[in-house]
Amino acid sequence: MKIFITGGSGFIGQYLNIELSKENEILTQYYSHIGNCTQFNSIKCSITDYALIEKIFNEFKPEIVIHTASISTAEKADKMNPAEVYEINVNATKFLAEQCEKHNSKLIYFSTDLVYAGYRGSYLKEDAKLIPISLYAETKLMGEVKIQETFDNYLILRVALNYGLGLYHSSSHFQKIYEELKKGNEVKLFTDQYRSPISVIESARILSQIIKMDIRKEIINFAGKERLSRYQLGEKLCEVIGFNKELLKPITMEEANAIYPVADVSLNVDKLLSYGIDIKSTEESIKEIIKYFK
Repeated sequence: MKIFITGGSGFIGQYLNIELSKENEILTQYYSHIGNCTQFNSIKCSITDYALIEKIFNEFKPEIVIHTASISTAEKADKMNPAEVYEINVNATKFLAEQCEKHNSKLIYFSTDLVYAGYRGSYLKEDAKLIPISLYAETKLMGEVKIQETFDNYLILRVALNYGLGLYHSSSHFQKIYEELKKGNEVKLFTDQYRSPISVIESARILSQIIKMDIRKEIINFAGKERLSRYQLGEKLCEVIGFNKELLKPITMEEANAIYPVADVSLNVDKLLSYGIDIKSTEESIKEIIKYFK
């Protein structure tokens, strides 16, 4: 298949480049960073350069568009002009959906688990209450809405916390924990914020399976099977690698003065599993991450 990947130089995007290029013809987009994009068929392009995006559709003619490009964290969004965040996360998404409709392409959109109300309980299903509390999460949800208003050949993935070791310039919170523990330094981790973390390697592999399925007009929680706090994820890292658990220092969101104290957006993944997808355990995934880099 011909696949256009936006955000190809990002943390997830670079793993998508590697995995999806194995069986498909990809064109991967990057802008401010290159990452591994130039190892593949790639193009430097702003996601808001609509004339160039339209040209890509006309010339490459993608069957599938995987849209990961965005202002990707609440911290980044808060430092920017809200209008610019809206342009990138909402208007650019709407334009991609319009081009997909015009060219009969499927759009797979990477949304976020942070669109959910973080106080409603554990293992949230796709129909759970949505209350994004940051500009980042709000604009990601608005991107979902624009897609659904435009056409029905879409798949919206509400992506949980991805963890792993970044390629080239990219990084993750998990990587910072790993590097500090490796040096023998203490690490403070939340004990009262719960997610359903998934390995970035696992994300790419699962997506390579999903693109082969005829799934459309669906919203799917894209996550691991386990409800874990950041502290518990740190514990599992220590257990697998053999790091000293005493270096892990528990802290609450209140003690850390967290700006967006989302208590629990752990996700129910029954719908994802119903498509025959197998999700590795956290321990298996951490072992795979370390083996990959060795």
